Amino acid sequence: MRLIDAHCHFDFPEFDGRRKAVLEDARSNGLSNLVIPGVRRPDWSRVSRIASEYDGLYYCLGIHPWYVAEHTADDLCALQGLLEDRPGHCVALGECGLDRLHGDMRDQYAWFEGQIDIAALVHLPLVIHSVKTHDEVYEVLRRKRFSGRVLVHGFSGSYEQATKLIDLGCFIGVGGVITHQRARKTRDTIARLPVDALILETDAPDMAPAGVEAGHNSPAYLPSILSTLARLRNSGLEDLAQSLLCNVQRLYGWNEVGASER
Repeated sequence: MRLIDAHCHFDFPEFDGRRKAVLEDARSNGLSNLVIPGVRRPDWSRVSRIASEYDGLYYCLGIHPWYVAEHTADDLCALQGLLEDRPGHCVALGECGLDRLHGDMRDQYAWFEGQIDIAALVHLPLVIHSVKTHDEVYEVLRRKRFSGRVLVHGFSGSYEQATKLIDLGCFIGVGGVITHQRARKTRDTIARLPVDALILETDAPDMAPAGVEAGHNSPAYLPSILSTLARLRNSGLEDLAQSLLCNVQRLYGWNEVGASER
């Protein structure tokens, strides 16, 4: 099986000094590629540098809702300029979005909408952070008439919310949350959604699977998430893995042979 971690903060300091070892461990468990999201302008150069240092790594650039207060309109202009240049290993704009539990949502809206506009202009997918804001994200995407590809990463919401987003053309990110028995609503939702709408991710070092200490998540745990997903959906492991591989290739615009040949 070939696995791609669609959303992994591999640039975070938790991986400093051990990235090579973590990648080797993950690759021994089937990982072929991972995508590093950008969250704030001061980190963009680090994200792109780390992606260039290892085979099979790709990245996104964006302004996360937690960090909007650190930025100015000049940073949106800089983001657009970088994405217009379309560096070879940059595959999306993100992560951007809304978060009801962190910061002021009134401040977040303008940044989210601005980044949607940029993604539409440069023809790149969006990677969206949404915490208790799935309805709001849906309304913004619908109102903006964004027609590109979208990953709503780390989804934790209702079946109804997920289906509305899928109807807009969004992919739903599936991570370590589903390995926790207490996450009944999310597990039930993910089990019922169409398989061609699902994307596998870790969000490492965060969103740790069951049995893994908080902050110690790793792309090496992707097979564990896959196994849980297969059980929840009563699916064959290899067939499911192939479907998820096709989905992430569609999301990031990779062809059938995928990112490993880039």
